[in-house]
Amino acid sequence: MSDVIEVAFPYGGATGGEIQEPLPEGYKLHRRWDRAGRLFGEAGMARLEQAHVMVFGLGGVGSFAAESLVRSGVGKLTLIDFDTVCVTNTNRQLHCLKGAYGKGKAALMAERCQQISPDAAVEAVPQFYNADTSATLLPPDLKPTFVVDAIDNMKAKLHLLHTCVTRGIPVISAMGAAGRMDPTQVRVGELCDTFNDPFAKDVRKLLRLKWGVETGVPCGIRVVFSSERRRDPQTLSYDHGAGFLCVCPTRANDFNSCEHKNQIDGSASFVTGTFGMVAASAVVRSILGVK
Repeated sequence: MSDVIEVAFPYGGATGGEIQEPLPEGYKLHRRWDRAGRLFGEAGMARLEQAHVMVFGLGGVGSFAAESLVRSGVGKLTLIDFDTVCVTNTNRQLHCLKGAYGKGKAALMAERCQQISPDAAVEAVPQFYNADTSATLLPPDLKPTFVVDAIDNMKAKLHLLHTCVTRGIPVISAMGAAGRMDPTQVRVGELCDTFNDPFAKDVRKLLRLKWGVETGVPCGIRVVFSSERRRDPQTLSYDHGAGFLCVCPTRANDFNSCEHKNQIDGSASFVTGTFGMVAASAVVRSILGVK
């Protein structure tokens, strides 16, 4: 009796088996996707190439999500963020390198993604998403394959999530990543399943009260969250007891400034980055039809 167990993969290729889905006419896998193709299969790679993913917010979560998506072979990316790089982004954001301070995050991330995948269609949109810009950034006649919500402004986040739910756009949303140190406690689930996350609790409550979304049950919003309890921020010596001093190039903006926040939490790249890559994983697996 054979000890070999045959496993059926949705798109073949990963086990050397037959591709069960026809490839688009003229499609040819580039060798830069060799390792991805051996996992996802050629038909899966073709699906990813045809996908359009929009990433809203390109900070510690969104920058990692965008790069992971383009490295997975996603063929079209729209990257939305109005902000510019600040020195305090260094510990967790991919585009924060020497010489990048003051430059637009969307343009920097788009350039980086384009260098990874020269054939991909990557659009940088240096705008802030809100009710006023929604119709421009996410037009009524546009239905992307997926939306990654990595926005940290609550009002903007709620509007985007409601828009996606109302229009039936698949979305994965990042909850609270700051104040955590343990990436092994990052998980993905339904919004209604979150716990130990005050930010997610507020999202659930406000979506229900202000937007009429029933968040006590699965409502079409998948989220990345951490089950680790948030740690309070520590005071740093250069604050001289005066509290947090914002040094962001865009601190005077009317949209999202750390000067207007009640508290600035600490963060770590190995947690925020994990959030981003888990979000990218959820997108890729959904496109491939893999649980």
